[in-house]
Amino acid sequence: MKVIETPLQDCYIIEPEIFYDHRGEFLEAYNKRNLESALGFGIDFVQDNHSVSRQYVLRGLHYQNVGPQAKLIRVIKGRIQDVVVDAREESPTFGKHFSMILDDVKHQQLLIPKGYLHGFLALEEQTIITYKCDDFYNAKADVGIIYNDDFLDIDWVVDSSKIILSEKDKNLPTFQEVFCK
Repeated sequence: MKVIETPLQDCYIIEPEIFYDHRGEFLEAYNKRNLESALGFGIDFVQDNHSVSRQYVLRGLHYQNVGPQAKLIRVIKGRIQDVVVDAREESPTFGKHFSMILDDVKHQQLLIPKGYLHGFLALEEQTIITYKCDDFYNAKADVGIIYNDDFLDIDWVVDSSKIILSEKDKNLPTFQEVFCK
């Protein structure tokens, strides 16, 4: 396993070792001991989530304002544009975002620390992702920021006319409305 720093503080790309042979491929998707050793710190994941999305479904940008969750994102089938925003006011990368393509070929994962906004755009039909969380989901604390916020200026890889949003995600506030009062 290889740990790659992103431009955002405490956010990492996890690249597994993949073994190929005439039968197919094998990789270790998660090994607590190896991840902790590579990172130099531990994360106690307590919940796994599974999401299936149609092409151009955008979920996010979400976070929990009480009981924030660290997450380890992995694509099982398809491709996503994964986007994170540092929403930790004390952080030197506060208000900055990072975007990458995660897919079922490279099997890279994104480790997102507590206090980050997270969203993803499914780039293929029936895209399946799983993600581990280090705290339990709390519906009352589930909030978000609008995906096309001018302040964040995220470059989504498809035309906005193709993007499919939930009603909830269509009506989220801006970053500045929440964090820059």
